[in-house]
Amino acid sequence: MVLRIVLFAMMALGLGGFGIIAWVSTRPPPAVAQAKPEAEVVAEVKPEAPKPVAKVAVLVAGRPLRAGTLLKPEEITAREFLDTGLPEGVSMDSLQNRHALVGAMVRRPVAAGEPLMLGDIMRPGDHGFLAAVLAPGMRAITIGVDAVSGTAGLIWPGDRVDVIMTHMTEDTSLPMGRRVSAETVQRNARVIAIDQQLVQGALPGSAEGNSARTVTLEVTGDQALQVQVAARIGKLSLSVRSSDTSESGNDAQSVVFAADISAALARQPSQLRTDVIRVHSGTSDSKEYKVK
Repeated sequence: MVLRIVLFAMMALGLGGFGIIAWVSTRPPPAVAQAKPEAEVVAEVKPEAPKPVAKVAVLVAGRPLRAGTLLKPEEITAREFLDTGLPEGVSMDSLQNRHALVGAMVRRPVAAGEPLMLGDIMRPGDHGFLAAVLAPGMRAITIGVDAVSGTAGLIWPGDRVDVIMTHMTEDTSLPMGRRVSAETVQRNARVIAIDQQLVQGALPGSAEGNSARTVTLEVTGDQALQVQVAARIGKLSLSVRSSDTSESGNDAQSVVFAADISAALARQPSQLRTDVIRVHSGTSDSKEYKVK
């Protein structure tokens, strides 16, 4: 009897132990239970959006430029670049910077859209500018112009011009139609420098509009002498040539007289020329005879 009671007691204890073990095994570990809410909190945190990088406008070449090119307004344009990583020496887009680059010389070839670096630009007035911009064997000569003879400020460095001399002779023996003439003394000369006030244009009626300005041309040594002599003979004016390089450099007529322009002067009769012959008889007696 006692043995049965002991056996049943041991079986009850065994079943109880198995029940406790099964209950404990069904419960989740404490560490896993605590990790779940932390994962949910991390999932709810959103990453910050990256800040946009600012852009700046930089002056660039509007077309491919060769070394030695004198910049014109249409060859300078702007392009936007990221504000990070810009090289030193770029020129920011502004009206002042654009005006400063007009007439400057490009030291090296520049591709279209490439920034115009200040280190690659030589401006008029810089030491050695004229010597650098002149082609081998060429000379620089400066002539004075006003708002009319300089085509009202429409000439820019790099343009090609003809130099025209207007002359009026005082020889009264010539008919009126032959006293005034105009002729081309220099063709297809390149403008390498120009007074900045003439480029920008002076206000009508201002003192600047009445003062003479200067234009510097690229010529040969002999052509420089011809222009200097022409400046003493008459008044010089500039005529801008076409940008078409295929244009012929020789014109059909190089000298034009007033009679070629005015029909009224062409119809005027020529003045009669009178020659006087003086005949001497002896030492004191002399007579004059007019021969028409």
